[in-house]
Amino acid sequence: MSKLLEVRNLSKRFGGLLATNNVSFDLEQGEIVGLIGPNGAGKTTLVNLITGVLNASEGSVVFCGKDVTRQRPNEAARSGLARTFQIVQPFPQMTVLENVKAGALFAGGAISGAQAERDAMEHLEFVGLAPQAHRPATALTLPSRKRLELAKSLAMKPKLLLLDEVNAGLNTSEIDQALGLMRAIAARGITILLIEHLMKVVTSLSQRVLVLHHGELISQGAPNAVLNDPRVIEAYLGNKFAARENAMAKKEIA
Repeated sequence: MSKLLEVRNLSKRFGGLLATNNVSFDLEQGEIVGLIGPNGAGKTTLVNLITGVLNASEGSVVFCGKDVTRQRPNEAARSGLARTFQIVQPFPQMTVLENVKAGALFAGGAISGAQAERDAMEHLEFVGLAPQAHRPATALTLPSRKRLELAKSLAMKPKLLLLDEVNAGLNTSEIDQALGLMRAIAARGITILLIEHLMKVVTSLSQRVLVLHHGELISQGAPNAVLNDPRVIEAYLGNKFAARENAMAKKEIA
């Protein structure tokens, strides 16, 4: 595999607040990597830095061998960096089809409205929304809006897809369907960075996991190893629980 994304010493300050601190990691072509951490850890800030929504205070982002640290969001989208948003907000005055068509025209390389519409319908069929193509986007349920968000991102023909809490608010059945969709996206060769709170999703999809805490990358590696890392346990459950787990582990070894 070859490096698709290289993040080096990435930091972001908001006044006196250090939202991300010296974060470095790589993504390989074709990987699915989970990004986890407690609320306020800096996960969405990190995605915003990678996609140009925010400018880094320090550090660099290299995508497909090109330094894109100072790119704008529209440049990121056209370069093959697509993302979904935790709070889904479709274009309210447009139909489902028009929402996806906009992505195809804006960053997907469609050379005409007709081609963009054909591409959009293919993506809607892929996510299971083709029957609702001509409905107002605002009429969709939350699970369908999540699928629309995926279709809009896929219309941009991404090399890397950053998914921000795509399963938030979904029930067990809907999450299982979303997992199937994400696997199908990965099967197309699209690299995925997945921000997620649900460990079921993280462990079943991710080949590697990155853990942020207070803006710092405190652990990375295979899912089982990371979730058993005392630093990760402490970040999620507190010092007392981590100390108890450590004591029990030592007792078992003895």
